[in-house]
Amino acid sequence: MHFLDLIIKKRNGNKLSDEEIRYIVSSYVDGEVPDYQMSAFLMAVYFKGMDMEETVSLTDAIIKSGEIVDLSDIPGKVIDKHSTGGVGDKATVVVGPILAALNVPVAKMSGRGLGFTGGTIDKLESIPGFRSELSIEEFKDVIKKVNYSDIAQTKNLCYADKLLYGLRDVTGTVEEKSLIASSIMSKKIASGADGIVLDVKVGSGAFMKNKWSAEEIARLMIGIGRQYGKKVTAVLSDMECPLGKYVGNSLEIIEAMEILKGNGDPRAEKLCKTIAKEMLLLYNDSLSDEAAMGMVNKVIENGKAIECFRRFVEAQGGDGRIVDDYSIMGEARYKIEVKADRAGYIGGWNAEVIGRACLEAGSGRRTKEDAIDYLAGAYIGKSIGEQVKTGDTIAVIYTNDKKKGEMAKRIMQKAYIVSDIKTVPGDVILSIIR
Repeated sequence: MHFLDLIIKKRNGNKLSDEEIRYIVSSYVDGEVPDYQMSAFLMAVYFKGMDMEETVSLTDAIIKSGEIVDLSDIPGKVIDKHSTGGVGDKATVVVGPILAALNVPVAKMSGRGLGFTGGTIDKLESIPGFRSELSIEEFKDVIKKVNYSDIAQTKNLCYADKLLYGLRDVTGTVEEKSLIASSIMSKKIASGADGIVLDVKVGSGAFMKNKWSAEEIARLMIGIGRQYGKKVTAVLSDMECPLGKYVGNSLEIIEAMEILKGNGDPRAEKLCKTIAKEMLLLYNDSLSDEAAMGMVNKVIENGKAIECFRRFVEAQGGDGRIVDDYSIMGEARYKIEVKADRAGYIGGWNAEVIGRACLEAGSGRRTKEDAIDYLAGAYIGKSIGEQVKTGDTIAVIYTNDKKKGEMAKRIMQKAYIVSDIKTVPGDVILSIIR
């Protein structure tokens, strides 16, 4: 079997066998194939695609390239969630404690942010003392103790995916649907959960810019899960504007705690509750939608959810006092206001531009080696449809570097539209595919 022949075969739009796909992955992992040849193969897939059987074969080859987590010693079904990435997306930080309060075990391995979308691990590491680098045994011990753990993906989990994603990121092949689906589902399946809820983002601040492409990828991932006996639900959610009022690591942790206390932004609260409800339904499919949502609401109202968040933070070495005293998180040195340039109504926010402004302020990283400022970010003070006057403060940049903050302000000035006509914002939930 020759690698070049397989590049040509896929370039010509022909189907690869399971054996050929396993050879491609193993040869690259073993260092027998140079980056330039694998880059050519990825580009061939980008243009010609893969069918369901090929995508499942690729997923399986990636899974078997590394460690597979066994969660069978955790009582009951274990549920996981995944977001395809967005701006201001703090849903994981909210739904984990809600499910924990409902005695549903949640095992989550999260990533760091790269580019304009944030990463859950960066957000959690903004909590003083929080440990994200746990062994698998420690990971399982925390789940057994508090029903929820969230750690950085282990180095050996889906080893091939790390290599392939790094190459996709620099060869313009990230967006291909089979490559996205196999990358996400290999990690979810190797992580050992029984049920998975996918939060598939749609809009300017997401990889999938339109609903039909998001639905296509969602159905593909559900199909992959079915091949492994996993129950998978996809929630398609709007990412034209950020999720919630705050973007940035410590700022989003604070906003997540406010949602858990019942004081959250309505759109962010609705998405988090919907995801939590769908996770609960995967755990107990005898429940109705109404009963499951009622249970989610109850643990927020009675304070059990926020207390589970405190226990989770403390179980992973963090300072649980942040639940009562947000000042422990620290505060950025500079707050730079962004003013409306004319009167009217906020007609829209561009989530990607907001993400890039926050990246400039210091909240994200352009390369994996970049240091981030946990206190940097932005507050979006005016919602779509809200009336503004010329000179009104509509957003605030948080930063510890004034020069970066001023640049972030100039970017943020391009993130909004002021209209003469009042716009009604769309629903944050676009559809649910079970």
